[in-house]
Amino acid sequence: MGLLATATNAFPLWLILASALALWRPASFTWFSGPLIPLGLGLIMLSMGMTVGFEDFRRIVRERANVLPGVALQYTLMPLLGLTLGLIFGLPAPFAVGLILVSCCPGGTASNVIAFIARADVALSVTMTTASTLLAALATPALTALLAGNRIDVPVIGLLTDTVQVVILPVAAGALLKARFPRACDRVLPIAPLVAVVAIILIAGSVIAGNREQVIDAGLRLLLAVLSLHAGGFVLGYVAGRLWLRKEQAARTAAIEVGMQNSGLGVVLAQQNFANPLTAVPSAISAVLHSLVGSVAAALWRARPRR
Repeated sequence: MGLLATATNAFPLWLILASALALWRPASFTWFSGPLIPLGLGLIMLSMGMTVGFEDFRRIVRERANVLPGVALQYTLMPLLGLTLGLIFGLPAPFAVGLILVSCCPGGTASNVIAFIARADVALSVTMTTASTLLAALATPALTALLAGNRIDVPVIGLLTDTVQVVILPVAAGALLKARFPRACDRVLPIAPLVAVVAIILIAGSVIAGNREQVIDAGLRLLLAVLSLHAGGFVLGYVAGRLWLRKEQAARTAAIEVGMQNSGLGVVLAQQNFANPLTAVPSAISAVLHSLVGSVAAALWRARPRR
């Protein structure tokens, strides 16, 4: 395994170290703020578009029998979990809304790396992530408004517009670049995953550093709520995937897609559309914990045969 791949696959460790550094020395990350955060997410989604290409968009239609169950679970199980866990842990309104927001986001691009390590179906993982990402412009604002609208005024149009700007357009631009300039993209793609890892580290570190006192005050309760969201997503996603898709490899893929969210999108939407900066904190913590849960699950699955 090359140095770039090794560094990329160790992203959960980098996220944990970055989070600790953000709490210890906030100035290490507070410089990465304002327009740099949506720009960083846009870069991640551009690289995703260059990775998947238009062929993966066509696969969504061709393999809809396998793809749609994972996407349906993504936008039902996780939002309901986010709502329920916010109530169970008695989170303050900004944290509860932030938890709902990240639970309504599409699958994260890191899920494709976890799928590879877990010996799941990587091609299906990429297609599920692509499908949930394309639906995010409508699903994320609508579900957030539905589940959090009684707690806070949810700016649906703002959420929709920002999702299109920082997710849909960069993914489409990346796919177009791959179609028009395949050789140039092939030269860039080897470093794209590492660039995405660096960007999500900076985004998560910035939010944690900027809300250091509140994160420390929230402490164990918020950490357990976010951890339960992702652990629950993995468990329920696997069980539902096993019942729905039957095959072990497909069930693992569904679990990974359901349990891992595009936390960077949650951060951007929270910062751009909600007045209280604490709304972005669950998404920042989610970036760390879903990677950690995913890595543990991948290690366990890798040690087991695919039946």
